[in-house]
Amino acid sequence: MIDAVPPTHQHAALILTGGGARAAYQVGVLKRIAELMPDRRRNPFPILCGTSAGAINAASLACFAADFGKSVDYLLEVWENFHAHHVYRSDVMGIAKTGAHWLGALMAGWVVRSAPRSLFDNTPLAELLRRNLDFSAVDRAIASGALRALCITVSGYASGQSVNFYQSADGIEPWARQQRVAARTHITVEHLLASSAIPFIFPAVKLHREYFGDGSMRQLAPISPAIHLGASRVLVIGAGRINEPSERIRGESYPSLAQVAGHALSSIFLDSLNVDIERVMRINHTLSLLPAELAASGQTGLRRVEVLVISPSERLDTLAARHVKNLPWPVRAMLRGIGAMNRKGSALASYLLFEKEYTRALIDLGYRDTVARGDEVAQFLAA
Repeated sequence: MIDAVPPTHQHAALILTGGGARAAYQVGVLKRIAELMPDRRRNPFPILCGTSAGAINAASLACFAADFGKSVDYLLEVWENFHAHHVYRSDVMGIAKTGAHWLGALMAGWVVRSAPRSLFDNTPLAELLRRNLDFSAVDRAIASGALRALCITVSGYASGQSVNFYQSADGIEPWARQQRVAARTHITVEHLLASSAIPFIFPAVKLHREYFGDGSMRQLAPISPAIHLGASRVLVIGAGRINEPSERIRGESYPSLAQVAGHALSSIFLDSLNVDIERVMRINHTLSLLPAELAASGQTGLRRVEVLVISPSERLDTLAARHVKNLPWPVRAMLRGIGAMNRKGSALASYLLFEKEYTRALIDLGYRDTVARGDEVAQFLAA
């Protein structure tokens, strides 16, 4: 059920989903949106919701909410010049250290005193975020009216709950639903690191009393936080193809570890979003069948929410397969051992490929897809 919100609220929300390096696609979409704005400085999305790598993009937009065009320019500067070492240690010593820790735990667990926390060390990402993001600007943007709320979703390993940490204007109370809760707080780098902690790949982060991982896990309703925060219109930018047509093909060889991991990550990042979009569309259709007075009264506990979804028109794992050679050789060596360097395992590589050749290709794809949806986007912004 979607909570009713007073009809005077006509806020637009931007929902940025997860997907590691795939989040570069979102920047291409935002680049085109900035070009469509009559005033590049005005923020068209007073509600910003992000999950996983999308949380980092959402927080960046929030920190620069006083000037939307500037925030997009910042994201372009970062994503067009990314290298893996900006996000995780990709040097020989860094890879050897984590690799040896995992090997030791598997071969002689009784000797290893501490279990390995992740496959990669993302300390460089933490340093990048602390160096470039001024979180005090979020409060200033809220006070000026340029921003209504920033919401970052994480997943609790102990509780199993999907937690929406949000920073907002006064008057927005926390909410609770089955296996998902909201908590008002001041967003920090730690929230972003927790939300983008892809399981096994990056380490979990302790916030308050619990360790949290990637927000896409256990996220049953990705659109819900934006609605609770008062959104009546929602733009969702995906990091994978929505409702991708598939055909059953014959598979003769046993799937590699990378192929299994890529399949699992795609399930985490994509499936719940597809289901939630379908749920919102079904509610909208139900409301359209009711008498107008009843639908507008709020007595049903439901309200219509306009949803526009922009997602890649091409398979990103196929695109990644063309650029995986640009990864540092220590990373390539590790990924080759689990089958991620071939086409069938490229889905896993698509989440780790923080190299400018790949991220620029994603930005270009996002830009082209938004141009192709120009009328719909312009109508959404004009509303």
